[in-house]
Amino acid sequence: MEFSAIHIPVFDLNTAEGATAHQRAWRHLESRATLPTQHPDFVAALRPTLLAGDELALFQVESEGRFEAVLPLARSRRAFSRWRLAGDDEVFEPGDVLARDSVAAHRLATLVARERRPLIMARVPASSAFVPELREAMRGRGLVDIRPAPPCPTIALDESWGEPESHFSARRRSDFRRAARRAAEFGEATFEILTPTPGDFDAAFDAAIAVEAAGWKRAAGSAIACDPRKEAFFRAYLKAASENWNCRISFLRLGGRIAAMHLAVELGGRHWLYKIGFDERFGRCSPGTLLMLHALGDAARRGIKRFELMGDAESWIADLWTREAHPCVQLRTYPFGPAGAAAFAADSARWTWRRLARVRR
Repeated sequence: MEFSAIHIPVFDLNTAEGATAHQRAWRHLESRATLPTQHPDFVAALRPTLLAGDELALFQVESEGRFEAVLPLARSRRAFSRWRLAGDDEVFEPGDVLARDSVAAHRLATLVARERRPLIMARVPASSAFVPELREAMRGRGLVDIRPAPPCPTIALDESWGEPESHFSARRRSDFRRAARRAAEFGEATFEILTPTPGDFDAAFDAAIAVEAAGWKRAAGSAIACDPRKEAFFRAYLKAASENWNCRISFLRLGGRIAAMHLAVELGGRHWLYKIGFDERFGRCSPGTLLMLHALGDAARRGIKRFELMGDAESWIADLWTREAHPCVQLRTYPFGPAGAAAFAADSARWTWRRLARVRR
């Protein structure tokens, strides 16, 4: 592959120059984005919160002043630490290279393959053009391990979803009606799907995370409010999205009190649902279910093409909402050399231990 006229620098994302380069790359490649985690606002919010103190680098390919491909990576500053997709460990949402085409993905894969440090991308769409390109680029330079990762639940919407109940069985529709009757016992049910501006974002966000903290997630320690760094990340990320009118905060109120909430963004004609929560005081009427039904119908009526449920394909999602999911893979590289060998030994020991644990069970 000829690289003349191709500039392949690696920017430090902890500098203003790196952050500006990432924003410029987004303007060049926005039409190729398939995930909200590819937006520079996602990494910009991670940098001072969940990735504070880590090294952050933007691996990128630029040709004749035009960005062709970018990949934001992070690593701790410990010896032998490996590169990982920014946000992998901290948020565990799907991520991918942002590339103009397969040629650009190949050039970026070649750059990454020249790294002496191993790489892990914990949850990449199985359809990513970068996966086969990196496997090819690593030949003669190291080993590549690709294995299944948790898929991403999705619901394909069309006009019929304007009445979402019609997509469920008679038994489920009966459950929905029962939940609505029970909700009425708490007072009038009202729904809000807000597109907050930066000026009114904080009040809406505070109300949403207070609802989540009033549910089972606080006891489990997974509520946003339980982790100040995670709260700071989501506040920064979603507030940045509100500047472009992409943030969505939804509420179900019963008798004027907030019973359930959603935190989401909309990009590329898709509704990306990051967080849900409900107040357990209203649990007997399944407020989360009622809000989800309303959100699906609203999205379909506004022409949204897909409703993406971020996070894992948990059993409650498959049992009630959808069994359709985008398959994902986990990608690991082990360059020939001390760092790659150390990473391979550590991973091999971990996988062996897990297999033994399964056999013992």
